Amino acid sequence: MDKIITKSIEDYLKVIYILTKEKGFAKTSDISSALNVQPPSVTEMIQKLNKMGFVSYEKYKVITLTKKGEKLAKNVYKRNETLFNFLKIIGVEEKIAENDACKIEHDLTPATTKHLTKFVKFVQSSPRNPKWLDHFRYYSKTGKHIECKEEVLK
Repeated sequence: MDKIITKSIEDYLKVIYILTKEKGFAKTSDISSALNVQPPSVTEMIQKLNKMGFVSYEKYKVITLTKKGEKLAKNVYKRNETLFNFLKIIGVEEKIAENDACKIEHDLTPATTKHLTKFVKFVQSSPRNPKWLDHFRYYSKTGKHIECKEEVLK
């Protein structure tokens, strides 16, 4: 059984995943910059991730994710993306949504992630903004509900 997967491990794997998508590989210096940590700390964590079977790493070479590492990294990345999009939908400012998504992504259960993902996809795939979403945004700004005229059925 794997050792406990910490928030830090997930953060490293997600950054390696993003760098690999962007550049095709990750280097210690890139990870250090992205996570705002010192290079020796990155090297230490990369060695740990290598022992855990999440990355392939040789000293002074690029870092790549193993299939096991990519699976976990993709999962964390998708949770972050879903949370970010959800927070944006409900009107959270982009920078705050980005920071909060990073904090929350580690603590979501698979069931909650599944439902949030469906909700976000539902809203994003709507042909236009649903009226209820416009109503929510109005309520969010004003604290008041929009007056709805009841349609008379004949």
